[in-house]
Formats: sequence, C-alpha cells, structure tokens
Amino acid sequence: MKKALVLACVIAMSGSVMWADDKPCMDGAEKLGWKLAVQAWSFHRGTFFEAVDKTAAAGISYIEAFPGQKIDKDIDGKMGPGMSADQIKAVKDKLAASKVKVVAFGVCGLSKDEAASRKTFEWCKEMGIEVINTEAKEDAFPALAKLAKEFDIKVGLHNHPKPSYYWNPDKVLEALKGVDPMIGSNADTGHWVRSKLNPLECLKKLEGRIVSSHFKDLKGGHDVVWGTGDSDAKALLAELKRQGFKGVISAEYEHNWEKNHEDIAQCAKAFAAITMELAK
Repeated sequence: MKKALVLACVIAMSGSVMWADDKPCMDGAEKLGWKLAVQAWSFHRGTFFEAVDKTAAAGISYIEAFPGQKIDKDIDGKMGPGMSADQIKAVKDKLAASKVKVVAFGVCGLSKDEAASRKTFEWCKEMGIEVINTEAKEDAFPALAKLAKEFDIKVGLHNHPKPSYYWNPDKVLEALKGVDPMIGSNADTGHWVRSKLNPLECLKKLEGRIVSSHFKDLKGGHDVVWGTGDSDAKALLAELKRQGFKGVISAEYEHNWEKNHEDIAQCAKAFAAITMELAK
C-alpha cells in the first residue's frame, strides 16, 4: 500500500500533485511533520457535521473545531466541553465514517482557574486533540503549563487583528519569556496582514515558539487561494520548514462563504505541491 501511495505522489509531481482518487497528495507534508487541517470556523454558517463533510470533500483529513458550533441539525448540543457521552460518541462516529480527525480546538477561552481550564483539556484529550488555541493572558500561564504537560496538549496564543491582545508578535514574545515551551504562538498569517504587518517577518520573530498556525493568503483584504495573494504562501511555508516547525496548520478561509470549500480544496492542492517541493 505504501509503495502505491508513494508512486502516486511521484507520478503526480508532473501534474497537479493529486491522488488517483482526486485528493491532494500530502506525502510531502507528512515528511515535514505537518498536518493540514481546516478551521471549522470557515464553515461556521453550518453545523460541525457539515464542516466535517466539507473538509473531507476538500481532500483534507484533519479539522480544527471551534467552541459553540452546533454539532448537527439533529443533535441538540454544541462543540466543546460539556458535551454528553452520547454526543461525544456521535461526533467520533461521524469523524471515523468521514475519515477526518479533529486535531485542534480554538479559539477558546482559558483562564488561571485551573479547575475550569481542566475541563477543556479533559474534553480535548478525549477527542484526540493536539493543540488548544486561545487568547489567554499571562496570569493563566502557570495553570495552563501544568495542564499542557499533564495532558500532553500544546497551547497556542492566537493573534486576532489589531487591536487584539496578541496582534503583534512582539507582544507574544514578551508574554512567552520564561514560559514553558508547551505554550507558544498560534500564528495567524492572515491576521498579521490585516494588522499591516509582514507575515514572513512575524514568523521569523517567533522562531522556536510557534506551536500551530491559522494559515491564510490575502488579496484585497480577503482570503484567496494560497499562492494567488500577497502573502507569498510558499515563502511562509519555507520559513516554517527552516525553523523545524512540526504541528497543525489550519486553513481558515473567511470569504466566499457558501462555496469556500471549493477554494479550500484549491488551497490544499497548492499546499500539497509546495510541501512536495519543500520535502525533497
């Protein structure tokens, strides 16, 4: 099976880097230690189950859930801590049937209240989540570092656009001084552009402290297919490789809401082509 998959990737290098079943070949990403996910916020107008379906349709095997999204039209519950055992089972069954894994959760609220934050970590561990993305402040770090090590789940500090708390990477670096490496940056490349910052320079500043990314390419202020905007997606991914980053890269596409799964599918193809080249 492995030989067949590798052969498919090699053959695809002369074309559009596709599997035989019309899915992007992620062999390069796998070699780099990267998991391409979709931030379910891209599909927040629908349910989590619909987000899973659209993620699978885009040829992507991983998803980042966000708190509060309705699970399904026939399930009276929302994604996040507090889900019942039956709801958790329904979500796991849906993910398994769709061949999609939930690997990240955010952007969510975490605080210095260890007991309260523990509930999020417990739920994430149950779901198989690797990283929690948040805008938690410095006073929460002692409790979060303890929980991160206990549950082996990293914590990423998310940068929403200016004037949010972590909009500037200098603030993130200041906050992370002396902090356990299980806590780092959830680098949102598109929000840096919206904040009039150079995303490549921001990544360079955060070297060694990036634990996850919300990846975007923007043109005219909105998301476009990776490689067609002003962010130089290839250079950003090359920088992550140079730094030795390993982890989840979530595509978050906040444009063309009704058909953005088609754009995300094109982003996945671009990502597959770039990572195939970077992994050589």
